[in-house]
Amino acid sequence: MISGTDTANAAGNPAAAAETGAAIMRSAAQLAQHTEAPGMMTRTYLTDAHHAAAALLAQWMTEAGMNVRRDAAGNVIGRYEGLTPNAPALLTGSHFDTVRNGGWYDGNLGIILPIACIARWHREGRRFPHAIEVIGFAEEEGVRFKATLLGSRAIAGTFDYSVLERRDDAGISMREAIAAAGFDAAALPAAAHARDAVLAFVEVHIEQGPVLLDEGLPVGVVTAISGATRFMVRATGLAGHAGTVPMGLRRDAAMTAAEIGLYIERRCSGTPGLVGTVGVLEVPNGAANVVPGNAVFTIDIRAEQDAVRQAAVADVQREMQAIAARRQVHLDINQTHDAASVPCAPWLQAQFAQAVAGLGMPLRHLPSGAGHDAMAIAALTDVAMLFVRCGNGGISHHPDETMTAGDAQAAADVFSRFVEHFQPQ
Repeated sequence: MISGTDTANAAGNPAAAAETGAAIMRSAAQLAQHTEAPGMMTRTYLTDAHHAAAALLAQWMTEAGMNVRRDAAGNVIGRYEGLTPNAPALLTGSHFDTVRNGGWYDGNLGIILPIACIARWHREGRRFPHAIEVIGFAEEEGVRFKATLLGSRAIAGTFDYSVLERRDDAGISMREAIAAAGFDAAALPAAAHARDAVLAFVEVHIEQGPVLLDEGLPVGVVTAISGATRFMVRATGLAGHAGTVPMGLRRDAAMTAAEIGLYIERRCSGTPGLVGTVGVLEVPNGAANVVPGNAVFTIDIRAEQDAVRQAAVADVQREMQAIAARRQVHLDINQTHDAASVPCAPWLQAQFAQAVAGLGMPLRHLPSGAGHDAMAIAALTDVAMLFVRCGNGGISHHPDETMTAGDAQAAADVFSRFVEHFQPQ
């Protein structure tokens, strides 16, 4: 079970502070044991490892004094009632799925940490005028079905039901996977929270970048989450013998994809806040002595300002078609994700800032270049985020992702102070 000591007394009790941070770290290590691939952190939507992680989170929530349920999307929801039953709730949480060969803290920290804080309040018999709901979002990364933010979109009431027909690498549709897990896709609309039952949403998350680390700061208050557009592209040319097809007559799908990737790199370089990535580039059934007739690749373009992102996306789409036409290669372009940038609510940022300053910590505001569940929940209610420093140059989505017990403690102190002084708008 996650155990938390009294963070209110942490500054005067270094041993207690170290124990709370260490407890969070131990829980992260325990949760990481539930993986599809021993020796690496891989946990994708509705797999056996995913269900085992959900069960462990539910156990911890129950032990912390929460009423626990799972909805039709597989989200794990723990509710800590307020002084008045059925009072509106302050929502918090993050996702417990991972990328392939990822890290222990991305997403997971934002579930484990608030459970630890609630466990302490429960032991003290402390309740608040509002309820608190901790949500372990079942899916955010989009690994298995190439569709992101499934859990948070279900909560927000913006779930795209067309993705239920998408299939994983084994040919299983999302609808079939949901049914096999014992859930009912027809019940997904019931997962949506009512607006009048929610006060706000706050998410604690590792920064996934080097800013806090480079500046020697344990936490930062997020100002906005960058918008993102993603595509899955299949290039179809004509396979041929590598030794007999002249260079000028080739319809090479792989080189088409490569040229497009290089253009994306050029277009997204030099503009502050704009990034472009080809994260997957595959040549199905490729061979060393065959001109590739097929290639599959992804595109991810992000920016803090929507106008900057949209201009880059438009340029990339035009150049893709020009490259493909010149090379006589056909492109099937499927947009898999398009999310506007999401500002964090100023009134919530202010309360996080007060919590940070009240603990004597330096205050740093910074944007998020990564997407988060808060982006989807913004359709339901105001959102805010607290970033926590991560080590190893800020690396994330990688086995070397790391953080310290001291920073886990600092974030728990800030979160606790935020909740204990929370003033709904």
